[in-house]
Amino acid sequence: MSPEQTPEASGKSLFSLQRRERLMEELRAHGAITVRDVAARLGVSELTIRRDVNILADEGLLSRVHGGATLPSPLDRTAAGTRQHANRHCIGMVVPSLDYYWPQVISGAREAADEQQVRIAVRGSTYDAADNRRQVQALLDTQNIDGLIVAPNMTGPAGQELLRWLNSLPIPVVLAERRSPAEIPAHRLEWVATDHAFGAGMAVRHLWQEGHRKIGCMTDSASPTSSHVVRGWEQAMSALKIPVNASVSEDSAGILGADRGEHFDRILQLCHETQTTAMLVHSDTQAVAFVQHCVDRGIDVPGSMAVVGYDDEVAYLAEPAISAVRPPKRYVGRVAVQLVSARLSEGRNRPVHRIELNPDLIVRESSVGGPRAAADYAMEDSL
Repeated sequence: MSPEQTPEASGKSLFSLQRRERLMEELRAHGAITVRDVAARLGVSELTIRRDVNILADEGLLSRVHGGATLPSPLDRTAAGTRQHANRHCIGMVVPSLDYYWPQVISGAREAADEQQVRIAVRGSTYDAADNRRQVQALLDTQNIDGLIVAPNMTGPAGQELLRWLNSLPIPVVLAERRSPAEIPAHRLEWVATDHAFGAGMAVRHLWQEGHRKIGCMTDSASPTSSHVVRGWEQAMSALKIPVNASVSEDSAGILGADRGEHFDRILQLCHETQTTAMLVHSDTQAVAFVQHCVDRGIDVPGSMAVVGYDDEVAYLAEPAISAVRPPKRYVGRVAVQLVSARLSEGRNRPVHRIELNPDLIVRESSVGGPRAAADYAMEDSL
């Protein structure tokens, strides 16, 4: 057995038929089994036994129940409903939101799944590692999952443990809009992610070309994207010889309601003091709120303050419409499915793929055409 081949993987590849025969023998002898007991008896993981149960259920040889299986029941309609998919792969997908950013990623994944003749099973989660794991486990428990696409929370000890667990699963796992940090040697995990640092750099260079020489950045450290946006902003500022340590860089994490107005006033005061005339804001929902606050304070956008948002989910709804960096969300989903499908087809001979996609900059009214000379005076009058 090679160093990379665990006993569990060997059992799956060499003895799957014998293992399922043993499973059926246990069922015939006792009428019901639990996944935990059979896994311990056969010396394999519970995930392996769940996959065996799902395969046998698809063939109509048993009925799935919570935590195990019984002999076939005439009341069980799940096998008939899933048999049409018996010869197709099923990819589980767990995303942290179903109402912002991620619906387009899911749509792209479904498009690619239709082309690849595979099925997608989607579960919504939260930005919480424990909940991410619960949702992945629920898919593994209830579906015959051949591969996974996951956007996990990777912060803190719980996030690191989640990555190690995903890396240990005996099925292909692709991270979507996530990258495993260097301190977690997740050598089996693949990923597809937007190059958000590149996108931030595009925004900074656009504002520079529009005549701005002091460009600030406002992000939300609670978002996994923001650290990459800040890094790209810093790199572009350094390349343009704009001192980063003398520039406005603010974190808006957890600031809501009335506090947000005070927060924006403080940022505008900092912009006035540093002669900052443009801001890159992540996300664009925050950019919309910031532009509205500027308008309420009598600050002309883009005349006195140019703004570029990030994500391009709602930026076009603002007045004025906000320029925004647009990640290729649909393609993130498409490429994730393609990676899982290729891994299932080619196996361990295929090298691990880690792919970055470039975003686009959508230029709108908020960042172009404003007069520069009077900008500082206009902001001073409004504060």
